[in-house]
Amino acid sequence: MSIRHGLLTLLCGGPRYGYQLRVEFEASTGATWPLNIGQVYTTLSRLERDGLVAPGGTDEQGRAVYTITEAGRAELERWFSTPVAQSDRPRDELAIKIAMAVAGGVDVAQVIQLQRTATMRALQELTKAKRAATGGLAQRLIIDSLIFKAEAEQRWLDHCEAVSKGASKEKA
Repeated sequence: MSIRHGLLTLLCGGPRYGYQLRVEFEASTGATWPLNIGQVYTTLSRLERDGLVAPGGTDEQGRAVYTITEAGRAELERWFSTPVAQSDRPRDELAIKIAMAVAGGVDVAQVIQLQRTATMRALQELTKAKRAATGGLAQRLIIDSLIFKAEAEQRWLDHCEAVSKGASKEKA
């Protein structure tokens, strides 16, 4: 997801000003993606340049508000109807790190164990956060996604450990 699509989604609910968009974006992502207000205004400027939002005047407190255009709605419809491809996701830093450990003759078992410990700690924190969550369905879904990813990472680390042990035995 990009910030641009998140802001467009929020603007579908009606005109918003920058700080309001920031607060609602963070709430919608379960506070897992904090934004700085500069990012919001930079993104709004680009969206306006691209014809996806338009200035909507000011609200009763004099704050500049933005509205989504028809082109913005069409872009949002396109985005929601397009699955996220694996190639659209950021590179997997952990996979690269373990591959480099193997290639560089580093103690792979130690790298895996350090990561396993950190991932387990993160999983525990996420579980606590889920119990304490008060942000509604959106926040719960974000936290669940992070929990599932951490659990999958643990399984993948187990696999890496088993494969590297098997490779070590074959060399011996």
